[in-house]
Amino acid sequence: MQTQRTRSYSQALHEAIEQEMTRDSNVFVMGQGIDDFKGMYGTTKGLVERFGPNRVFDTPLAEEGMTGIAIGAAMAGMRPIHTHIRMDFMLLAMNQIVNIAAKSHYMYGGAISVPIVIRSVIGRSWGQGAQHSQGLHSLFMHIPGLRVVAPTTPYDAKGCLIASIRDDNPVMFVEHRMVHFQTGHVPEESYTVPTGQARVLAKGDDVTIVGISHAVVECMRAKVCLEQVGIHAEVIDPVWLSPLDVDTIANSVERTGALLVVDSGWTFTGASAEIVAAVGERLQGKKVFKFQRMGFAPVPCPTTKNLEKQYYPDAAGIASSAFSLVRGSKEHWKPEIVDAPEILEFKGPF
Repeated sequence: MQTQRTRSYSQALHEAIEQEMTRDSNVFVMGQGIDDFKGMYGTTKGLVERFGPNRVFDTPLAEEGMTGIAIGAAMAGMRPIHTHIRMDFMLLAMNQIVNIAAKSHYMYGGAISVPIVIRSVIGRSWGQGAQHSQGLHSLFMHIPGLRVVAPTTPYDAKGCLIASIRDDNPVMFVEHRMVHFQTGHVPEESYTVPTGQARVLAKGDDVTIVGISHAVVECMRAKVCLEQVGIHAEVIDPVWLSPLDVDTIANSVERTGALLVVDSGWTFTGASAEIVAAVGERLQGKKVFKFQRMGFAPVPCPTTKNLEKQYYPDAAGIASSAFSLVRGSKEHWKPEIVDAPEILEFKGPF
């Protein structure tokens, strides 16, 4: 029996970039800190030595200007991978992303494509706080012309990044800090993960739990907790947030009758709201189901560990909410806290 090849999320991204740069000379990498000795969590480490500074280069703190350069290169036939260390500061480039990258193909009648991948990091750890922890992926889900992907597993990270690089549309590639340390099966050969297809990570018949980005990790832990009280959760990772695979989620909810969506962002007008609404429309007249959303509270992201523990949904809280959905709001239960080793492995500062 052949042993599965295991790699970390960061290694999977590095492998995807390296393979695509080898395959296609039009692929290049630019962004803040990519030639740093840490290499963006290791995802770009050693690439400048292999491919040279013309294809792998650092950029100044000029998000709008550098994003414009990347978009122009994409229009000219190149395939840039533009790395923003933190999603928070992509707000400085919103005009370029929303008004140029997302709309040029439409405005020029299909004569121009913008095949750019814009990588950005979201999430807590190392006291990142209000301006460095924000999950703003729902902003980009709202914009026609942009694809948005937030893979959680190393397998999907590699396959989604390769698919994104080859896509003729602009793709917002969302990475949570803490998923970089997840490990899993990653084939050595090049492969793609289909665009707009969710992944059922665990089967269950009592409640459907949808997690976005690192929230999926906590949802999988919650599933283990729920099994202790006889509740079997189906855990789904949407993977692609735009286009969103509503069918897979709705089919699950039609069977379980309960939906819990856990986001790595705010609940108000967020990705979780869109998922619940889309499933509700799909099942209207076919199935009445219970639902709940979990995510950030409507305040800025905190810095201290004590506040972080209250602010971010964890496995125990997710399991407790799922229990109440299944058994009824009058029944309350909360499991013991489940260890989260990848939090301890986070080294910072990026």
